[in-house]
Amino acid sequence: MVEKSHSSGLWPSIYEPFKSLGSRISDWIAPASEASTSGEAYTISLELPGVAEADIDVSAHDGVVTVKGEKRVSREDSGETWFFSERQYGAFTRSFRLPPDADENKISGELKNGVLTLTVPKATKAEAPSKKVKIRTG
Repeated sequence: MVEKSHSSGLWPSIYEPFKSLGSRISDWIAPASEASTSGEAYTISLELPGVAEADIDVSAHDGVVTVKGEKRVSREDSGETWFFSERQYGAFTRSFRLPPDADENKISGELKNGVLTLTVPKATKAEAPSKKVKIRTG
């Protein structure tokens, strides 16, 4: 007779439905984004409706651009016999790995109509000076 153990993986864990709950919540709060490229630069756009410029922090380090912020959106409507209130609060962080030819020291950003657009110029390729190779005779 073969004995089945609860730890053998045959029984589903009661925690299984909650395993990815944290990532689902962060996906809900994290802003939608898109990235594109042109001949001169990379562009990253993030949807940030209702997020004030003062609540956005953009940094670049070791080839990664990170956008942090906080949503503080609320809306209230009322009438004679009804009342409605909707709020969204929460901090978000989105990070983007830059291509090797991106110049992270020259990133610029613009917040317009609830969309943050980051422009990351491509590094200009300076022609490296040739090196003289010394040849030994022996």
